[in-house]
Amino acid sequence: MKLCCRFTVLILVLIVTSADILACTTFCLKNKDEVLFGKNYDWMIGDGLIFVNKRGVAKSGTDTSTPAKWTSKYGSVTFNQYGRENPSGGMNEAGLVIELMWLEDTVYPKAYGKPVVDVLEWIQYNLDNYATVGDVVRNAESTPIVSSVKIHYLVNDKHGNSATIEFLDGKFVPHTGESLPVAALANDTYAKSLEFSKKNISTQGIGSFQRFTRAAEKTRDYDKKPRTEKESVDYAFETLADVAQPGYTQWSIVYDQKRARIYFRTQQSPEIKTVDTRGFDYSCSSMVRSLDIATKTAGDVTSKFVDYTRAANRDLVERAFTGTPFLKGVPSAVKDRLASYPETFQCATPAPASGPKNPDSKSSGMIASLGAEIIPFFVKMAYL
Repeated sequence: MKLCCRFTVLILVLIVTSADILACTTFCLKNKDEVLFGKNYDWMIGDGLIFVNKRGVAKSGTDTSTPAKWTSKYGSVTFNQYGRENPSGGMNEAGLVIELMWLEDTVYPKAYGKPVVDVLEWIQYNLDNYATVGDVVRNAESTPIVSSVKIHYLVNDKHGNSATIEFLDGKFVPHTGESLPVAALANDTYAKSLEFSKKNISTQGIGSFQRFTRAAEKTRDYDKKPRTEKESVDYAFETLADVAQPGYTQWSIVYDQKRARIYFRTQQSPEIKTVDTRGFDYSCSSMVRSLDIATKTAGDVTSKFVDYTRAANRDLVERAFTGTPFLKGVPSAVKDRLASYPETFQCATPAPASGPKNPDSKSSGMIASLGAEIIPFFVKMAYL
């Protein structure tokens, strides 16, 4: 199971190394009254579901040797393209936001037998468990990432505390507080990006340094005058438009962390939608709910979420794989397991369970075997 989940994201990254189209940009806007987080998701396809994830759910990572096991403390709303429980970002009910970006320089620390997660599981794990940036930073080394996918993260809480989370030369390298003078991040290390932004060099273009510098400038300018809620959201979308990559920016997302609202627009449906995350029931006994990110409805779409079904999740996996050139040939059996795996999670008992029931070993072995056969082919194709 670990293998089939990991190779899904690995191939995406291999494609990115030859075509700079997963070059996302993030930033945080803060003043006395407002805390907002902006994210552009840049990729070749825009399919996705927005999931409402529950608290009180016993979960387990997909690693077959030492998977992390936990019970979610917080509900969350996440943006997922390659299936449920594998978000690219989101916000929990405590107001914590996490988003990822590609970083070529990433080298993860060795796990040394600790319970581990993958790069997308890391996002869900932290949204499930923590309320503040301090919590994430303090606990980052207790549950290491094991993956070939090179990622770094920007994290922000509703109090306006921010952190970049990077793994360089096998070490955990956070920037927060005084070491994070501007809360923005693109696709180079924070230190290199900040150094570039201080130079008198043209900031035009879609390169990582240029996007970071423009986002940083807008971030610094934000709190120079008072702004209303609407003006703040508009300013965030203006910033996202300024750092967008024409044809490849699929989703633009603004999290209003103090009001627990999410605004988003997509390339397919550019009208701004709003989600009031306080309008959901996050109790474990309630149904997981989801919304197609390509909904044509404008305005408040909170009531448009529907009960989760395996068929909807499987359809997302199918559309995402089919739309990604090097994933078109993945066998249906692998996609079936990716879509059904989250359903092994169960509500925790009053004495928290150690984790969900594991998929039967026969099925897990089949998926691992399929992954082992498929990976070399797609790795080769990704470099052609």
